[in-house]
Amino acid sequence: MPREFTYRGYTFEQLQSMSMDEFINLLPSRQRRSLHRGLPPEQRTLLEKAREAKEEIRKGNNVIVKTHVRDMIILPEMVGLTILVHNGKDFVPIEVKPEMMGHYLGEFSITNRPVKHGTPGIGSSRSSMYVPLK
Repeated sequence: MPREFTYRGYTFEQLQSMSMDEFINLLPSRQRRSLHRGLPPEQRTLLEKAREAKEEIRKGNNVIVKTHVRDMIILPEMVGLTILVHNGKDFVPIEVKPEMMGHYLGEFSITNRPVKHGTPGIGSSRSSMYVPLK
């Protein structure tokens, strides 16, 4: 039997039925402070687009929301959406799950790639082209 998801002792259904202020009081201090100060216009439009996408999903359409807003905190009403988050080069698809609530969107869209070095030895650099072979 899989465990039921809870956030600070509340089930996902309880979190969705809470008001925004009640949910904000459950968040860690950085997120709580950020949301108490109010949403900037970019975050507000993302939240409106997310609400519209939720309505479209209820109607049966598959909707994807594209955004550059990496500092948006994931709220319970965003769960279940697919959000394309920009990482500086392209958009990374993120399927929002209940475990992501309270985190920032940017945490799930990595901005730097791991370094993959080439093979060492002859031809690896410009100077090694002129090394005589034995």
